[in-house]
Parts: sequence; structure tokens; C-alpha cells
Amino acid sequence: MIKEPANHRFFFIVHSLFKITDMVQASTLKFLSQLQKNNNKPWFDKNRPAYENAKSDFLSMVDKLIPAIASFDSTIAGLEARNCVFRINRDVRFSKDKKPYKHNMAAYFNKDGKKGLGAGYYLHIEPGKSFAAAGIWMPEPAVLAKIRQEIDYNLNDWNKILKQAAFRKNFEKGLDTSEILSRPPKGYTEDNPALEFLKLKCFVVMHVISDKDITEKNFVKKVAAVFQSAKPLISFLNTAVD
Repeated sequence: MIKEPANHRFFFIVHSLFKITDMVQASTLKFLSQLQKNNNKPWFDKNRPAYENAKSDFLSMVDKLIPAIASFDSTIAGLEARNCVFRINRDVRFSKDKKPYKHNMAAYFNKDGKKGLGAGYYLHIEPGKSFAAAGIWMPEPAVLAKIRQEIDYNLNDWNKILKQAAFRKNFEKGLDTSEILSRPPKGYTEDNPALEFLKLKCFVVMHVISDKDITEKNFVKKVAAVFQSAKPLISFLNTAVD
């Protein structure tokens, strides 16, 4: 039996690690599952090496996802993973739930990174609850007014976006209607043809992702394709915001 050279084994390990960044490792999902059951600082400190591995894995995947998004949305091109990924620590100052950590890893892709105020792309990784989303969530009143005005002025263009085949395939439930006014917003009447959209408080679509999809080698490619189908929506919203 011929012994494999040590340097060859090292190359194989490095090459394998490079390839796996196109997906999220099963060990990352396992860590998040365990964290959900042990959401306390002593357990987290004891398992910090596992957290650091999971964090590194997620950042590596995001590093691959950024250029994939930038291939169809040039505003994303200059981003770095560290500017898009959210911290795992929760802000518990004004919350009744004092658990110190989130059960997910997430990133937001906007021209200004995770702190961007306009529309963008959001990826949420959580065992059994993962999803990709696009749009703008609960914008400030002034921004919301601009979006409503843009929809009112360009309803035909807005409807064309929502009716595109790829968009409807990836976002079967359409726009999120969980936050909606009971009456027309100020300045609009009941007979406005765009009323169903003008009453919305946010403009977001969501695509559910299975745990199986997350750990497959083409995960980045699949998520990028979902985001690409939302690009016309993002452009429309950011035109209004800007």
C-alpha cells in the first residue's frame, strides 16, 4: 500500500474547506439547535469554539453569496460579509424575553450593508425556520409615503413586477400582509385602484428554505436565483426611497 504524502493530504483538506463555503455546514445548524435548548451565557462560553466555527462557516458562505448577488445587482458589489452579518447577541434592554442569544444567523444585503435603510435582500438561517426575503420592513413614515406615492403613480409597472413568472414561483404568498392599515392612508381614497398596496405598512416577500437545501453544495446559487427574481421589486422600492 502506497502511503499518501502528508502535503497532499493537507492540500485535500484545504481544497475541501474551500469548496464547502458554497453551503452551510450541518454542524452550524446543529450548534443553533443546541443553542435554542441552552440559551444562557455559561453554556455559550463553554461552547464558544463551536460558535466560532459556526460563525466562520456562515461568514464564508456570505462571502460567496455577495458576488453572486452583485452579478445582477451592482449596488451590492462593494460589500464585505462582516458588514452584512448580524451579531448573535440579542438586545434585551427593552424586551421581556431576556435570553441573551438569537437562535439564528442572518445577513442583510443593501448598498449600505446591514445598516442600510432602503430595500434589500435578507437571509435567515435557523433550523426548521430558514428563509430568504426581499424588500423593506416597516419603513419610517417619510419613506413609506414615498413608496406609496411611487406605487400610486406607477401602478402598472408595480403590477408587472408582481406578476413576473420567476417572482410568483419564488414568492408564492406574495407581499406580506401581516402589517396593514384598516383604512386608506391619508391622502388616498377608497376607490384608488392601488389601495390594496397603499394600505401596506411594509413591502416584503419571503421564500422558505429547508434544512436540506441549506447544506447542499448549490445553496449559494439557489439563494442568489431567489434574490434575482426579487431584483425588480428592490429597484422599484429604492427608486422611490432615493
